[in-house]
Amino acid sequence: MSSTTGFTLIMKNGVDPATAPGKPPLPPREHQQWVDDGLLIDRNIEVTLRDGVPILIDLYRPANAPDGPMPVLLGWSPYGKHGMSDTLFPPHSGVEAGWMSRFTAFEAADPAYWCAHGYAVCNADSRGMWLSEGDVRHNGIGEGEDCYDLIEWLGVQPWCNGKVGMTGVSYLAAIQYLVAQLKPPHLAAINPWEGFSDWYREFAYHGGIRETGFVPRGTGNLRFSNGHYEDTNANVQAHPLYDDYWASKEVDLAAIDVPAFVVASWSDHGLHTRGTIEAFRHMSSRQKWLLVHGQKKWAHFYDPKNRELARAFFDQFLKGEAQGVEQWPPVQIEVRESARIHPLRAEREWPLARTRYEPLYLDAATGALSQQPVEQAGQVAYDPIDEAGEARFDYRFTADTEITGYMKLRLWVEAQGADDMDLFVAIQKIDVAGNPVGMTFYAFYENGPVALGWLRASHRALDETRSTPWQPVHSHLEEQRLEPGVPVPVDIEIWPSSTLFRAGETLRLVVKGMDIYRDALPMLPFARHEELRNAGTHVIHAGGIYDSHLLLPVVPAT
Repeated sequence: MSSTTGFTLIMKNGVDPATAPGKPPLPPREHQQWVDDGLLIDRNIEVTLRDGVPILIDLYRPANAPDGPMPVLLGWSPYGKHGMSDTLFPPHSGVEAGWMSRFTAFEAADPAYWCAHGYAVCNADSRGMWLSEGDVRHNGIGEGEDCYDLIEWLGVQPWCNGKVGMTGVSYLAAIQYLVAQLKPPHLAAINPWEGFSDWYREFAYHGGIRETGFVPRGTGNLRFSNGHYEDTNANVQAHPLYDDYWASKEVDLAAIDVPAFVVASWSDHGLHTRGTIEAFRHMSSRQKWLLVHGQKKWAHFYDPKNRELARAFFDQFLKGEAQGVEQWPPVQIEVRESARIHPLRAEREWPLARTRYEPLYLDAATGALSQQPVEQAGQVAYDPIDEAGEARFDYRFTADTEITGYMKLRLWVEAQGADDMDLFVAIQKIDVAGNPVGMTFYAFYENGPVALGWLRASHRALDETRSTPWQPVHSHLEEQRLEPGVPVPVDIEIWPSSTLFRAGETLRLVVKGMDIYRDALPMLPFARHEELRNAGTHVIHAGGIYDSHLLLPVVPAT
């Protein structure tokens, strides 16, 4: 069980699982078995966890060879294994008709495809969710232990070859970090496809600013239980600083040593980008590969050519069939020019060893970014509660320039009329004619930024043991409020990205007091930050003694 030493976990009564909106009817709890379209399907097999609590799983095996031996692909999820469809995603997601069968659960592997290639597929309803018993635990070591128990149950079934792999997007990716650190003997390979790994910095508090859009929505999806559920939104609000609650969600990424095919994207700033890449960086796995794309995440996961990549990986590590995976480049990245232009390139490591970190200095008088320090001190002010209020700084490239990696923004800031300030940062691309160049953003949009960053000024203290000159990591242990009339330096982490700027194109830095990207389609996940501390006037000091600058990761042409 997960430890709650040092805090009281906020729990609430679950909501009748049969009343969940948008879900198909909840099947009865009894075990059923039948054959459908070449699949032997077992619904609601009961698996007992180490503390005696039973959870329910669905199992899919090829009907013509159900006795194996075969490996298993596990999808661990709270979203309901009964929520299956071949049209799970709206048209603007980019997922095309025919890419999945009607047996596919949300963000999970398609049983029709994998069983046809000699795999079993297991989808689990996690503890407390739907008709699984117990109380819902939202990540943390306890959920990792539950997943461990299921892996070990699957690994010794008579039809299993003793090897279990895991795949899936988002929640189904993040659980892989939690369980892989525990080293279940039958877990043979993992394939996390975009999942955050730092609960505080990537999910709940961006730069110390509480996320108010996705977190409440996500919590609402975790309440369908006959027991109690962990009210994540309430717990987030009860723990604004990094304390024992957040420590209970930590993952020891260095303890992961299983073969790993890690897939991240540049397009999920505010959710999965940072954490997926950090997971790859810190894993100890001797056999690990990273693919970072700039596309819509669900479309990328279900795209048949990418599914073939995943099958080659699992065939090698779950079946023992040589697929040449060891010859894959350790790192592959898409270098974006726009939402539609993003060629793939092989690399040897991440971050790229040949990166040159070059500063561009803010010029308050001209609104430009300069390669040389600006001699004359100046300031730019804006109204942080006015949607039109912002500061902009532009740099026009005279030669083709690739920016790949981590950017850092150093600002000297002052809040007039307030003792704190919330800073939102966007890096944008502007074409030769002065028009914005959109990048893929979240799973749906093509008008997004190059990269984003956030910081509440009172959270400016750094974790010196984890920070680097190009990636500041804030400790979030205490607040340091601002003093009237006293400018202070803040270092803002800008999440990793990769973009090619052609000669004549412009990099634009935008600083604002609220979300810079605010338009979202109804009922879709989208980061929001609506509990802000802004008041009065924000002032950015630059030039002279104020070394406000944007540090760029410039990658020379090979």
